[in-house]
Amino acid sequence: MLTQGIATEIVKQTTLRLRRNINIMDERGTIIASSDPTRVNKAHFGAMEVLRSGKPLYIYEQDPHKWEGSLPGINLPIVFQEKIIGVIGITGHPDEIAEFSELVKMITEMMIQQSFITEQLEWKQRLKELVFEELMKESIDKESIQQRLHLIGVKLESPYQVATIEIGSSQYNRRELIQLLEGIFHSQHAMIGFLSANRLFLLTSALPEKKVKEKLLTIIQRLTSKGTQIRIGIGSVVEMDTYIRHSFSEAMSALALGSETQSLITYTEIEAMVLLDRLDKWTIRQFCDRILGNLSEKLIETLEHFFANHLNLSETAKSLYIHRNSLIYRMKKIKEVTGYDPQKFNHATTLQMAIWILHMQKKGS
Repeated sequence: MLTQGIATEIVKQTTLRLRRNINIMDERGTIIASSDPTRVNKAHFGAMEVLRSGKPLYIYEQDPHKWEGSLPGINLPIVFQEKIIGVIGITGHPDEIAEFSELVKMITEMMIQQSFITEQLEWKQRLKELVFEELMKESIDKESIQQRLHLIGVKLESPYQVATIEIGSSQYNRRELIQLLEGIFHSQHAMIGFLSANRLFLLTSALPEKKVKEKLLTIIQRLTSKGTQIRIGIGSVVEMDTYIRHSFSEAMSALALGSETQSLITYTEIEAMVLLDRLDKWTIRQFCDRILGNLSEKLIETLEHFFANHLNLSETAKSLYIHRNSLIYRMKKIKEVTGYDPQKFNHATTLQMAIWILHMQKKGS
Protein backbone atom coordinates (compact mmCIF):
# COMPACT_ATOMS: atom_id res chain seq x y z
CA MET A 1 0.00 0.00 0.00
CA LEU A 2 2.91 2.36 0.75
CA THR A 3 4.38 2.72 -2.74
CA GLN A 4 7.26 4.96 -3.72
CA GLY A 5 4.86 7.16 -5.67
CA ILE A 6 2.62 7.77 -2.65
CA ALA A 7 5.65 8.27 -0.37
CA THR A 8 7.16 10.83 -2.75
CA GLU A 9 3.89 12.80 -2.84
CA ILE A 10 3.65 12.74 0.98
CA VAL A 11 7.23 14.03 1.29
CA LYS A 12 6.59 16.74 -1.30
CA GLN A 13 3.39 18.01 0.32
CA THR A 14 4.70 17.79 3.88
CA THR A 15 8.04 19.48 3.08
CA LEU A 16 6.24 22.40 1.41
CA ARG A 17 4.23 23.05 4.56
CA LEU A 18 6.78 22.34 7.30
CA ARG A 19 10.04 23.28 5.58
CA ARG A 20 11.65 20.31 7.32
CA ASN A 21 13.54 17.33 5.98
CA ILE A 22 11.11 14.39 5.73
CA ASN A 23 11.91 10.72 5.11
CA ILE A 24 9.51 7.87 4.39
CA MET A 25 10.71 4.33 5.05
CA ASP A 26 9.03 1.14 3.89
CA GLU A 27 8.22 -1.99 5.92
CA ARG A 28 11.90 -3.08 5.73
CA GLY A 29 13.31 0.23 6.97
CA THR A 30 14.59 1.37 3.55
CA ILE A 31 14.18 5.05 2.68
CA ILE A 32 11.85 5.17 -0.34
CA ALA A 33 11.27 8.95 -0.42
CA SER A 34 13.14 11.87 1.11
CA SER A 35 13.54 15.64 0.95
CA ASP A 36 17.21 14.74 0.43
CA PRO A 37 17.30 12.58 -2.74
CA THR A 38 20.78 11.25 -1.84
CA ARG A 39 19.28 9.27 1.03
CA VAL A 40 16.75 7.32 -1.09
CA ASN A 41 17.28 3.51 -1.14
CA LYS A 42 19.51 3.64 1.93
CA ALA A 43 18.83 1.68 5.12
CA HIS A 44 17.48 3.58 8.12
CA PHE A 45 18.21 1.72 11.34
CA GLY A 46 16.08 4.07 13.40
CA ALA A 47 13.10 3.10 11.24
CA MET A 48 13.95 -0.57 11.74
CA GLU A 49 13.72 -0.05 15.50
CA VAL A 50 10.31 1.61 15.12
CA LEU A 51 9.12 -1.31 12.97
CA ARG A 52 10.36 -3.75 15.62
CA SER A 53 8.93 -1.97 18.66
CA GLY A 54 5.88 -0.35 17.11
CA LYS A 55 6.70 2.82 19.08
CA PRO A 56 8.01 6.29 18.13
CA LEU A 57 11.77 6.76 18.29
CA TYR A 58 13.32 10.07 19.37
CA ILE A 59 16.91 10.54 18.20
CA TYR A 60 18.95 13.32 19.78
CA GLU A 61 22.28 14.78 18.62
CA GLN A 62 24.25 12.42 20.81
CA ASP A 63 22.31 9.34 19.55
CA PRO A 64 22.83 8.98 15.74
CA HIS A 65 25.78 6.62 16.21
CA LYS A 66 23.31 4.16 17.73
CA TRP A 67 21.14 4.21 14.61
CA GLU A 68 23.13 3.97 11.43
CA GLY A 69 21.70 5.99 8.52
CA SER A 70 19.74 8.22 10.91
CA LEU A 71 19.81 11.94 11.76
CA PRO A 72 18.47 13.70 14.87
CA GLY A 73 14.68 13.82 14.79
CA ILE A 74 11.52 11.81 15.41
CA ASN A 75 10.54 8.57 13.67
CA LEU A 76 6.89 7.52 13.86
CA PRO A 77 5.12 4.33 12.74
CA ILE A 78 2.72 4.71 9.80
CA VAL A 79 -0.39 2.65 10.52
CA PHE A 80 -2.90 1.49 7.93
CA GLN A 81 -5.79 -0.86 8.76
CA GLU A 82 -4.21 -1.58 12.17
CA LYS A 83 -0.87 -2.63 10.65
CA ILE A 84 2.44 -0.78 10.57
CA ILE A 85 3.29 -0.37 6.90
CA GLY A 86 6.22 2.03 7.20
CA VAL A 87 7.85 4.86 9.13
CA ILE A 88 7.93 8.63 8.71
CA GLY A 89 10.96 10.51 9.93
CA ILE A 90 11.17 14.25 10.61
CA THR A 91 14.66 15.70 10.90
CA GLY A 92 15.32 18.23 13.68
CA HIS A 93 15.64 18.58 17.42
CA PRO A 94 13.00 16.22 18.88
CA ASP A 95 11.88 18.77 21.49
CA GLU A 96 11.25 21.36 18.77
CA ILE A 97 9.30 19.15 16.39
CA ALA A 98 7.43 17.00 18.92
CA GLU A 99 4.37 19.30 18.99
CA PHE A 100 3.56 18.81 15.29
CA SER A 101 5.05 15.32 14.67
CA GLU A 102 1.78 13.54 15.53
CA LEU A 103 -0.06 15.88 13.16
CA VAL A 104 2.37 14.94 10.38
CA LYS A 105 1.79 11.25 11.13
CA MET A 106 -1.99 11.74 11.04
CA ILE A 107 -1.86 13.64 7.72
CA THR A 108 0.38 10.94 6.26
CA GLU A 109 -2.02 8.18 7.26
CA MET A 110 -4.96 10.16 5.87
CA MET A 111 -3.20 10.59 2.51
CA ILE A 112 -2.52 6.84 2.37
CA GLN A 113 -6.16 6.10 3.23
CA GLN A 114 -7.36 8.49 0.52
CA SER A 115 -5.01 6.92 -2.02
CA PHE A 116 -6.36 3.48 -1.10
CA ILE A 117 -9.99 4.61 -1.48
CA THR A 118 -9.22 6.17 -4.87
CA GLU A 119 -7.48 2.99 -6.02
CA GLN A 120 -10.45 0.87 -4.88
CA LEU A 121 -12.92 3.11 -6.70
CA GLU A 122 -10.89 2.96 -9.90
CA TRP A 123 -10.61 -0.82 -9.63
CA LYS A 124 -14.36 -1.24 -9.10
CA GLN A 125 -15.11 1.14 -11.95
CA ARG A 126 -12.90 -0.82 -14.31
CA LEU A 127 -14.68 -4.05 -13.33
CA LYS A 128 -18.06 -2.47 -14.12
CA GLU A 129 -16.81 -1.46 -17.55
CA LEU A 130 -15.44 -4.97 -18.16
CA VAL A 131 -18.82 -6.48 -17.21
CA PHE A 132 -20.57 -4.14 -19.65
CA GLU A 133 -18.07 -5.02 -22.39
CA GLU A 134 -18.83 -8.71 -21.82
CA LEU A 135 -22.59 -8.08 -21.98
CA MET A 136 -22.13 -6.47 -25.39
CA LYS A 137 -20.84 -9.73 -26.89
CA GLU A 138 -23.09 -11.98 -28.96
CA SER A 139 -22.23 -14.91 -26.70
CA ILE A 140 -21.64 -13.81 -23.09
CA ASP A 141 -19.64 -15.57 -20.37
CA LYS A 142 -22.19 -15.57 -17.53
CA GLU A 143 -19.82 -17.13 -15.01
CA SER A 144 -17.19 -14.43 -15.57
CA ILE A 145 -19.85 -11.73 -15.31
CA GLN A 146 -21.18 -13.09 -12.03
CA GLN A 147 -17.68 -13.36 -10.53
CA ARG A 148 -16.94 -9.73 -11.35
CA LEU A 149 -20.33 -8.54 -10.13
CA HIS A 150 -19.74 -10.38 -6.83
CA LEU A 151 -16.39 -8.62 -6.38
CA ILE A 152 -18.00 -5.18 -6.70
CA GLY A 153 -21.14 -6.10 -4.75
CA VAL A 154 -23.60 -5.62 -7.60
CA LYS A 155 -26.49 -7.89 -8.58
CA LEU A 156 -28.17 -7.44 -11.97
CA GLU A 157 -31.85 -8.36 -12.18
CA SER A 158 -34.46 -7.92 -14.91
CA PRO A 159 -35.91 -5.82 -16.32
CA TYR A 160 -32.85 -4.26 -17.92
CA GLN A 161 -32.59 -1.03 -19.89
CA VAL A 162 -29.63 0.85 -21.33
CA ALA A 163 -29.20 4.60 -21.76
CA THR A 164 -26.28 6.34 -23.43
CA ILE A 165 -25.36 9.78 -22.14
CA GLU A 166 -23.53 12.39 -24.18
CA ILE A 167 -21.90 15.18 -22.17
CA GLY A 168 -20.72 18.54 -23.51
CA SER A 169 -18.01 20.63 -21.85
CA SER A 170 -18.46 20.25 -18.12
CA GLN A 171 -17.07 21.45 -14.79
CA TYR A 172 -17.17 17.85 -13.57
CA ASN A 173 -14.31 15.38 -13.96
CA ARG A 174 -14.93 11.73 -14.82
CA ARG A 175 -15.16 10.52 -11.23
CA GLU A 176 -17.47 13.36 -10.20
CA LEU A 177 -19.83 12.56 -13.09
CA ILE A 178 -19.96 8.89 -12.09
CA GLN A 179 -20.64 9.85 -8.47
CA LEU A 180 -23.38 12.29 -9.48
CA LEU A 181 -25.14 9.68 -11.63
CA GLU A 182 -24.76 6.97 -8.98
CA GLY A 183 -26.24 9.34 -6.42
CA ILE A 184 -29.41 9.62 -8.51
CA PHE A 185 -29.47 5.94 -9.52
CA HIS A 186 -28.74 3.79 -6.48
CA SER A 187 -25.71 1.59 -7.16
CA GLN A 188 -27.88 -1.51 -6.74
CA HIS A 189 -30.08 -0.38 -9.62
CA ALA A 190 -27.57 0.96 -12.12
CA MET A 191 -24.13 0.26 -13.52
CA ILE A 192 -22.41 3.31 -15.03
CA GLY A 193 -19.19 3.78 -16.94
CA PHE A 194 -17.47 5.64 -19.75
CA LEU A 195 -17.63 4.58 -23.40
CA SER A 196 -15.42 7.46 -24.58
CA ALA A 197 -14.22 10.84 -23.37
CA ASN A 198 -17.71 12.41 -23.50
CA ARG A 199 -20.07 9.45 -23.60
CA LEU A 200 -21.27 7.13 -20.83
CA PHE A 201 -23.39 3.98 -20.61
CA LEU A 202 -26.02 3.50 -17.93
CA LEU A 203 -27.41 -0.01 -17.45
CA THR A 204 -30.43 -0.07 -15.16
CA SER A 205 -31.54 -3.16 -13.29
CA ALA A 206 -34.86 -4.05 -11.61
CA LEU A 207 -36.36 -0.62 -12.31
CA PRO A 208 -39.61 0.11 -14.21
CA GLU A 209 -39.24 2.23 -17.35
CA LYS A 210 -41.22 5.11 -15.87
CA LYS A 211 -38.83 5.33 -12.91
CA VAL A 212 -35.81 5.22 -15.21
CA LYS A 213 -37.14 8.18 -17.24
CA GLU A 214 -37.85 10.17 -14.07
CA LYS A 215 -34.28 9.70 -12.86
CA LEU A 216 -32.83 10.55 -16.27
CA LEU A 217 -34.83 13.78 -16.32
CA THR A 218 -33.39 14.57 -12.88
CA ILE A 219 -29.88 14.07 -14.30
CA ILE A 220 -30.66 16.41 -17.21
CA GLN A 221 -32.03 19.07 -14.86
CA ARG A 222 -29.06 18.75 -12.49
CA LEU A 223 -26.42 19.05 -15.22
CA THR A 224 -28.09 21.72 -17.34
CA SER A 225 -28.50 23.87 -14.23
CA LYS A 226 -24.69 23.82 -14.00
CA GLY A 227 -24.29 24.83 -17.65
CA THR A 228 -23.48 21.32 -18.93
CA GLN A 229 -24.98 20.26 -22.25
CA ILE A 230 -26.41 16.75 -22.16
CA ARG A 231 -28.29 14.40 -24.48
CA ILE A 232 -29.55 10.95 -23.49
CA GLY A 233 -30.67 8.10 -25.74
CA ILE A 234 -32.74 5.30 -24.21
CA GLY A 235 -33.08 1.75 -25.51
CA SER A 236 -36.02 -0.60 -24.98
CA VAL A 237 -36.67 -2.57 -21.81
CA VAL A 238 -35.44 -6.18 -22.08
CA GLU A 239 -36.03 -9.14 -19.79
CA MET A 240 -32.94 -11.24 -20.55
CA ASP A 241 -29.29 -10.31 -20.01
CA THR A 242 -28.44 -11.65 -23.47
CA TYR A 243 -30.63 -8.89 -24.96
CA ILE A 244 -28.93 -6.03 -23.08
CA ARG A 245 -26.70 -5.42 -26.10
CA HIS A 246 -29.82 -4.80 -28.22
CA SER A 247 -31.06 -2.15 -25.76
CA PHE A 248 -27.60 -0.53 -25.95
CA SER A 249 -27.68 -0.53 -29.76
CA GLU A 250 -31.10 1.15 -29.65
CA ALA A 251 -29.86 3.77 -27.18
CA MET A 252 -26.95 4.58 -29.50
CA SER A 253 -29.37 4.88 -32.45
CA ALA A 254 -31.56 7.24 -30.41
CA LEU A 255 -28.56 9.52 -29.85
CA ALA A 256 -27.42 9.32 -33.46
CA LEU A 257 -30.81 9.92 -35.10
CA GLY A 258 -32.63 12.02 -32.50
CA SER A 259 -32.90 15.78 -32.71
CA GLU A 260 -29.82 17.71 -31.59
CA THR A 261 -32.07 20.01 -29.55
CA GLN A 262 -33.77 17.16 -27.73
CA SER A 263 -32.31 16.19 -24.34
CA LEU A 264 -34.05 12.84 -23.87
CA ILE A 265 -34.68 10.59 -26.87
CA THR A 266 -36.32 7.17 -26.63
CA TYR A 267 -35.83 4.48 -29.24
CA THR A 268 -39.56 4.34 -29.95
CA GLU A 269 -39.42 7.98 -31.11
CA ILE A 270 -36.84 7.26 -33.81
CA GLU A 271 -37.69 3.62 -34.63
CA ALA A 272 -39.08 4.52 -38.06
CA MET A 273 -35.91 6.51 -38.80
CA VAL A 274 -33.82 3.46 -37.89
CA LEU A 275 -35.68 1.43 -40.52
CA LEU A 276 -35.02 4.14 -43.09
CA ASP A 277 -31.36 4.29 -42.07
CA ARG A 278 -30.97 0.59 -42.85
CA LEU A 279 -32.24 0.94 -46.40
CA ASP A 280 -30.02 1.36 -49.42
CA LYS A 281 -28.52 4.87 -49.26
CA TRP A 282 -29.01 5.57 -52.98
CA THR A 283 -32.70 4.60 -52.79
CA ILE A 284 -33.53 6.85 -49.84
CA ARG A 285 -31.53 9.75 -51.31
CA GLN A 286 -33.53 9.47 -54.54
CA PHE A 287 -36.76 9.35 -52.54
CA CYS A 288 -35.82 12.46 -50.54
CA ASP A 289 -34.72 14.41 -53.64
CA ARG A 290 -37.92 13.51 -55.47
CA ILE A 291 -40.17 14.64 -52.59
CA LEU A 292 -38.31 17.70 -51.28
CA GLY A 293 -35.94 18.61 -54.09
CA ASN A 294 -38.02 21.50 -55.40
CA LEU A 295 -39.02 22.94 -52.02
CA SER A 296 -37.41 26.14 -50.70
CA GLU A 297 -35.66 26.18 -47.30
CA LYS A 298 -38.59 28.21 -45.95
CA LEU A 299 -41.14 25.57 -46.96
CA ILE A 300 -38.97 22.75 -45.60
CA GLU A 301 -38.72 24.63 -42.30
CA THR A 302 -42.51 25.01 -42.36
CA LEU A 303 -42.92 21.25 -42.67
CA GLU A 304 -40.46 20.66 -39.82
CA HIS A 305 -42.46 22.93 -37.52
CA PHE A 306 -45.75 21.40 -38.68
CA PHE A 307 -44.63 17.89 -37.78
CA ALA A 308 -42.98 19.04 -34.53
CA ASN A 309 -46.36 20.53 -33.53
CA HIS A 310 -48.26 17.32 -34.34
CA LEU A 311 -50.00 18.73 -37.45
CA ASN A 312 -51.62 21.52 -35.43
CA LEU A 313 -51.94 24.62 -37.63
CA SER A 314 -52.39 27.12 -34.79
CA GLU A 315 -49.38 25.87 -32.82
CA THR A 316 -47.27 25.72 -35.98
CA ALA A 317 -48.13 29.33 -36.87
CA LYS A 318 -47.13 30.40 -33.33
CA SER A 319 -43.79 28.58 -33.48
CA LEU A 320 -43.03 30.15 -36.88
CA TYR A 321 -44.22 33.61 -35.70
CA ILE A 322 -46.53 33.96 -38.74
CA HIS A 323 -50.26 34.47 -39.22
CA ARG A 324 -52.41 31.37 -39.60
CA ASN A 325 -53.44 32.48 -43.09
CA SER A 326 -49.77 32.73 -44.10
CA LEU A 327 -49.27 29.18 -42.90
CA ILE A 328 -52.27 27.95 -44.91
CA TYR A 329 -50.81 29.64 -48.00
CA ARG A 330 -47.49 27.82 -47.42
CA MET A 331 -49.34 24.50 -47.05
CA LYS A 332 -51.01 25.02 -50.40
CA LYS A 333 -47.65 25.89 -51.93
CA ILE A 334 -46.10 22.66 -50.54
CA LYS A 335 -48.96 20.64 -52.06
CA GLU A 336 -48.56 22.46 -55.37
CA VAL A 337 -44.77 21.82 -55.56
CA THR A 338 -44.62 18.24 -54.20
CA GLY A 339 -48.05 16.85 -55.05
CA TYR A 340 -48.48 15.89 -51.37
CA ASP A 341 -50.97 17.58 -49.02
CA PRO A 342 -49.40 17.87 -45.51
CA GLN A 343 -52.88 17.88 -43.94
CA LYS A 344 -53.74 14.42 -45.28
CA PHE A 345 -52.42 11.57 -43.16
CA ASN A 346 -50.94 9.40 -45.92
CA HIS A 347 -49.36 12.39 -47.63
CA ALA A 348 -48.02 13.73 -44.31
CA THR A 349 -46.37 10.36 -43.64
CA THR A 350 -44.50 10.52 -46.94
CA LEU A 351 -43.38 14.09 -46.30
CA GLN A 352 -42.30 13.25 -42.75
CA MET A 353 -40.18 10.35 -44.01
CA ALA A 354 -38.50 12.66 -46.51
CA ILE A 355 -37.77 15.21 -43.76
CA TRP A 356 -36.24 12.44 -41.59
CA ILE A 357 -34.01 11.35 -44.45
CA LEU A 358 -32.94 14.94 -45.01
CA HIS A 359 -31.93 15.24 -41.33
CA MET A 360 -30.04 11.93 -41.46
CA GLN A 361 -28.17 13.06 -44.54
CA LYS A 362 -27.16 16.32 -42.84
CA LYS A 363 -25.87 14.42 -39.81
CA GLY A 364 -23.96 12.02 -42.00
CA SER A 365 -22.31 14.74 -44.05
